[in-house]
Amino acid sequence: MTAVAFEGVRPGSLRAWVIAARPPTLSAALVPVAVGTACAAAEGSLRAGPALAALAGALLLQVAANFANDVFDYEKGADTAERLGPVRAVQAGLLAPGTVRRGLYLVIGLALLVGVYLAATAGPVIIALGLASIAAAVAYTGGPYPLGYHGLGDVFVMLFFGFVAVLGTTFVQVGHLTELAVWAAVPVGTLATAILVVNNLRDIETDRVAGKRTLAVRWGERGALTEYALLLALAYGVPVALFARGHATSAILLPLLTLPLGVRLVRAVARERGRALNPLLKQTALLLLAYGLLFALGLVLTPFGSTR
Repeated sequence: MTAVAFEGVRPGSLRAWVIAARPPTLSAALVPVAVGTACAAAEGSLRAGPALAALAGALLLQVAANFANDVFDYEKGADTAERLGPVRAVQAGLLAPGTVRRGLYLVIGLALLVGVYLAATAGPVIIALGLASIAAAVAYTGGPYPLGYHGLGDVFVMLFFGFVAVLGTTFVQVGHLTELAVWAAVPVGTLATAILVVNNLRDIETDRVAGKRTLAVRWGERGALTEYALLLALAYGVPVALFARGHATSAILLPLLTLPLGVRLVRAVARERGRALNPLLKQTALLLLAYGLLFALGLVLTPFGSTR
């Protein structure tokens, strides 16, 4: 597929950059901030400035990770003409590798500026957190030991899209870590990781050829399917546990409205392979968005520690 043949997209155009930024993935940045902010609101410490800055930083880091993946996967041979997933800008010839690298540096620079504001607001610990997040975004597919190529991608997503993003968002508003935020980080992280599992299951054959040792490659299809089902089960278990332990009212169960979609996705992912997983990848991202927004609403409506 040539760049010109891809739906008439002109190389180097704004649309090419939008493709490289991958807007459908941005829910993975939005949801942790929404949930972390809901945790702050439940503590009575909602602060609009830090919340918006945390959202801007999360979106920038997600775009940075997407740019890094685009160029580094191409250079390492993981993105070829046999790619089963959505188009990648560098592989399709829409953007040159050096151009995407410069875009990556620009986005990182903007993220650092957001970090300076957050550090001035919440203290120097945010500097360390921000630098670690930037390093992880690049090291996922770049550097001497790319995390995604050594089966550590799932751990990276759970840690940074779950715990770091949710706890960090709460911290910049409340000023300290909270037990509620720790609970809330779990389903956010597991559903974000589930998106990666579908991606890696789809690419299991091409990744194996390219030497990309994801957990799907290491564990095989059955292992990846088991991981996907367990991640969704854990996500739905958290609000139930909060309610059962008397920490929250029934409002915390709002995410269970998405359970039919979750069950349908588990069955469909177990059945489909290859390009047929692309719609399920998008639907898993949609599940994260719907679950996350309902979870955030439930957190706001039922402050942590409430009794039924």
